[in-house]
Amino acid sequence: MSLSDFDFELPEALIALEPLARRDQSRLLCVGSQGVLDDRLFKDVLGFFERGDVLILNDSKVLPAALAGVRMRDEHRANVHLNLHKRVSGHEWLAFAKPLKRLKVGDRLMFGQEGGVCSLGHLEGVITEIGEGGEILVAFDVSGPVLDEQLHLVGQMPLPPYIAGRRGAQESDKITYQTVYARDEGSVAAPTAGLHFTDELLDALRARGVLVEFVTLHVGAGTFLPVKVDDIETHKMHFEWGVVGKEVVDVVNKAKLDGRQVTVVGTTSLRLLEAAALETSVHEESASDGSPLASWQGETDIFIRPGFEFKVVDRLITNFHLPKSTLFMLVSAFSGLDVMQKAYAHAMNEGYRFYSYGDACFLQKQKGLNDE
Repeated sequence: MSLSDFDFELPEALIALEPLARRDQSRLLCVGSQGVLDDRLFKDVLGFFERGDVLILNDSKVLPAALAGVRMRDEHRANVHLNLHKRVSGHEWLAFAKPLKRLKVGDRLMFGQEGGVCSLGHLEGVITEIGEGGEILVAFDVSGPVLDEQLHLVGQMPLPPYIAGRRGAQESDKITYQTVYARDEGSVAAPTAGLHFTDELLDALRARGVLVEFVTLHVGAGTFLPVKVDDIETHKMHFEWGVVGKEVVDVVNKAKLDGRQVTVVGTTSLRLLEAAALETSVHEESASDGSPLASWQGETDIFIRPGFEFKVVDRLITNFHLPKSTLFMLVSAFSGLDVMQKAYAHAMNEGYRFYSYGDACFLQKQKGLNDE
């Protein structure tokens, strides 16, 4: 399939730049197994679950990984912006840098207040490598928890380009661009489908008998990178680190055996579970009892597009995605390209809010997409 198959025109006015005052009051477009569309509010999601169903969420927490500072080279200075996207060691991060043309290996970068490397609110590092596509490797002068503390003082929430290009980061984003259940810090972009959940809604789901479980996938800034090849089969994904624990595995495998619904929140959770299932399928000792899933942790660059065979996930809660993005390709693989084109056209016609701070979809996996 070609990139143009996943294109559509979105009116700029439908891009949500701010969150709603209450998370679960966003709109929810339900896409049924036959592509039937139903307009709801997100809080109505409670009624779609029965006792014994499983809900999986990504508990990764967003780092304030957007840095604005100064490049220092002898007596010359220039402004520089970084978006950290992958921790390499205790003191090294890969980052996307702008403007790249002003940078070279050996340049010193300074962020926050001047006053010495040990001062609170001050962070320095050196560029040790420059790669393609605006990616650099930065070795910071501090490491581990001290580096994380400084990032919280000098960094801002890494809002996606379609928001950051229209307004600056706000102090409130440190709360609203974070799920209420985030606990394992490491993402540089929010798993935004989870932004709709409140503590009260999660409690109500548990009271209904829904098994609420968590996985961790640290979202990289590569999730925002555009697909630049027309033949999508040649697109390369960035690696992201994740873990699926034994407790989640046991719950999911029993639910599949019992014929219960496994619903995941966000494309990150889906990618991680399906990546773990692929790993399980290639290790006979793990899959010998017929269970689709075994405990797993590591890096994955799984690229889900039409033709993919889903082994674990039955239903997906997700936001509305950018045209020609790998995320729109994923939902098209899950529910069918024709169905998703129809759903997105309906959402635009009805004035749904798009992207990270926007409204949500509740998708049922379409049967027969991969039947040959």
